[in-house]
Amino acid sequence: MTDLLHDTNFWVAVSFIIFMIIAYKYGKDAVLNGLDGKIDAIKTELGEAERLRVDAQELLAEYQRKHKDALGEAEIIIAEARKHAEDIRKKAEDDMDKAQIRRQVQLEEKLNRLEQNAASEIQAYTAKIAINATREILKEKMDTKADKSIIANVVTNASKTLN
Repeated sequence: MTDLLHDTNFWVAVSFIIFMIIAYKYGKDAVLNGLDGKIDAIKTELGEAERLRVDAQELLAEYQRKHKDALGEAEIIIAEARKHAEDIRKKAEDDMDKAQIRRQVQLEEKLNRLEQNAASEIQAYTAKIAINATREILKEKMDTKADKSIIANVVTNASKTLN
């Protein structure tokens, strides 16, 4: 046993055990308090992370609802736009048909006026030719100047009346 008292390894082991007892006695509370603080901090962070996760899920659900609502509104707007475009197309076709009918009526009226004018001009020209021919025939058949002046007055009056 005296050898044991002179052995340095023995004294190192005893010193280590005494150190461990003292460290356990005085350091246990500090180490446990530090660990408890870390545990509390981790619990707080986990709670905050859980709260943030729940908030994120709520936001996601809200944005998904808004997206769905927006898609529905977009479909309604597109349907209304298509209906409005169809109404505009129908109105444009109706207006074009009416304009075409109106133009056709105007063209027919103009054609009728042109026909009437042409017929009047032809009648006037025919009457003029007939009067001139009659004048020439009467000039050749009449000998006296008095007869010629009477006939000239009649022909002149007749041509004025016909015009």
